[in-house]
Amino acid sequence: MFGPRALQLLLRGRHHSQTTASPVLSSLIAKKDQDGASSIGMKSFRAFALLGAGVSGLLSFATIASADEAEHGLESPNYPWPHSGILSSYDHASIRRGHQVYQEVCASCHSMSLISYRDLVGVAYTEEETKAMAAEIEVVDGPNDEGEMFTRPGKLSDRLPQPYANEQAARFANGGAYPPDLSLITKARHNGQNYVFALLTGYRDPPAGVSIREGLHYNPYFPGGAIAMPKMLNDGAVEYEDGTPATEAQMGKDVVSFLSWAAEPEMEERKLMGFKWIFVLSLALLQAAYYRRLRWSVLKSRKLVLDVVN
Repeated sequence: MFGPRALQLLLRGRHHSQTTASPVLSSLIAKKDQDGASSIGMKSFRAFALLGAGVSGLLSFATIASADEAEHGLESPNYPWPHSGILSSYDHASIRRGHQVYQEVCASCHSMSLISYRDLVGVAYTEEETKAMAAEIEVVDGPNDEGEMFTRPGKLSDRLPQPYANEQAARFANGGAYPPDLSLITKARHNGQNYVFALLTGYRDPPAGVSIREGLHYNPYFPGGAIAMPKMLNDGAVEYEDGTPATEAQMGKDVVSFLSWAAEPEMEERKLMGFKWIFVLSLALLQAAYYRRLRWSVLKSRKLVLDVVN
């Protein structure tokens, strides 16, 4: 049993331990509250940081989009071209009309140095029509037996004539601007067919606050919005041989069809060859599947019997 003295010492020790532990416990509780408050503050800070990053990203995206539009022009709409399907072919009547638009409207400034007259045979004209068309131009050839150059009527092997002798002459005649060659224009431009059509039909008055210097014309689809080429396609600018109404949109569609064929004249042959290969490979696949079933049917249908007695 404990005596009175021992009981007093025991009570005194318990009181001392409680007195000593209370400041420590208080500090721990205060620290926990402080950590909780700091954790809430950190979460709030992270939320605001993520929100700020999102807003900054949207603003930067808008800035990039505006800069891209100013640098590359307004994004062209997508049009349902009749030859864009997997098994679709060119509209050859449209190619013929488009060549007429090129000859009467575009050829005075733009060249097509990669196209020969013989390329038009069977595509837009007969051989006789193409020969007559080629004979209308004069080609410098030679030298002859006397070492002199001479001119002769054009042949099917000749390229389409160029409007200028060289780039310097082209720039001088167009106020410093160089008309590009149109042989591969639908492949050389982003979203080529849609871009060319939108450019040809997209001329309009400049909006308020936009000033265009003299000699240039406003076209939102052209990079920078100011283009040296004036509007060339106007209703009735050409008279089609087949009687099709020569509206601005019709002429734009026809000349783009012609330029698309010029950039990819092998498209129809490529699609036909691809269809043939798919058909042949499909037959080979069916034959392989039948052979596999015939060869492995015996092995897959056999039954194994285990003789557990012997």
